[in-house]
Amino acid sequence: MPRNDAQIKVELPTRVDVASAGDHELVSEFDGPSSLAEPNSEPQFRRADRRVSVRKGALPKKTAGRIRLALLVLAVLSAGALAYGSVYRYGTRNWRFRIESSDDINISGLQKVSRTQVMEVLGGDIGRNVFFVPLEQRKKQLEQIPWVQSATVMRLLPNHLAVEIQERTPVAFARVHNAVQLVDAHGVLMDMPRRTHFSFPVILGISDSDPLSTRSAQMKIYGRLIGELDAGGTRYSTDLSEVDLSDPDDIKVTVTDPDGAVLVHLGNEQFLDRFKIYLSHVAGWRQQFQRLESVDLRFDGQIIVNPDETLADKSPRAKHR
Repeated sequence: MPRNDAQIKVELPTRVDVASAGDHELVSEFDGPSSLAEPNSEPQFRRADRRVSVRKGALPKKTAGRIRLALLVLAVLSAGALAYGSVYRYGTRNWRFRIESSDDINISGLQKVSRTQVMEVLGGDIGRNVFFVPLEQRKKQLEQIPWVQSATVMRLLPNHLAVEIQERTPVAFARVHNAVQLVDAHGVLMDMPRRTHFSFPVILGISDSDPLSTRSAQMKIYGRLIGELDAGGTRYSTDLSEVDLSDPDDIKVTVTDPDGAVLVHLGNEQFLDRFKIYLSHVAGWRQQFQRLESVDLRFDGQIIVNPDETLADKSPRAKHR
C-alpha cells in the first residue's frame, strides 16, 4: 500500500510564565535594599551572656554523693556491729571458754609462795567464762600476798589463765614482837618459809605497826650500810649479827667476835671508814680491857670505849684517834 507522505503538524505546549500579585510583592521585597547586607544594623537575636544551669535531679550532685557515702558507712557499721554481736555471744556463752578446773590455771615463778595461796585468790574463777575474769583485780589481790612482789595474769584461749609470780628477795631478818621475820629492801615483812636457809643480820627497831614508808626509809639506810661495808669485796657485813635502826642518826651494829660481841656506834655516815677504825683498834682495846661492851665512833677525832660495867672500872674511857 502506498505510503502517504503528508506532513503531520504536531502542536507542542508552550510555557507561559504567569505572574501573580503575590509574586510581584516578593520581587519588590528582594529588589529592595536588604537588611542583612547592612553591616552596622542591630542583630535580630542575641545569645545570653551567662548559661542557665538546668537541674537534672531533685538533689545537687555534691549532696547526693555525700548521702551515698553516709549510707555506705552506715551499712559497713551495721555489718560490723552484727559481726561483733555474733562473736560476743559466741565467746560469752559457748562452753569452750569456761574454766573447768584448777588444771586450767597455769602458775609459774613459785618458790616461797605456795600454789594454795594463789588458788585462794583464783579458785573462785573456776566454772566462770574466761572473758569474765577481772584480770587487773586478780593481779592486785595476788600482790597482797607478802611474798609476792608483782604478778601478771593473762588469758590463754580458749579456757586457760596464765599467772606469773615474781617473789620478793629478803635482805635481812627482822625482830618483831619477839618473833623473827624476813624483810626485803622495801621494808615488807614476810613470814619464814619452810625448808629454807638464810644468813642475814637481824635488824632491830622495825615495827609492823609503822607505815611501809617508814620501814622503807629504814631499809634504805640498811642498804647503804651493807653496800659500804661490802665495797671492794671486803664482805665486812658478814661480821655483823645485829643492826639497830631505831635511831637514824646513830646506826648501831653488833659485831660477832670469839672473845665476845661488841656494840659499835657508827652514826649515819662514813660507815666503812669508821668500821675500819674499829677493826684496827679492837685488838689493843681487848688487851687493855678484859671485855668490851661498846665502842662509839660517831665523833671525829675521838673514840669512846665503854667496858663492861660488871668490871671494876665502870667509867667510860675516851681515846683519841
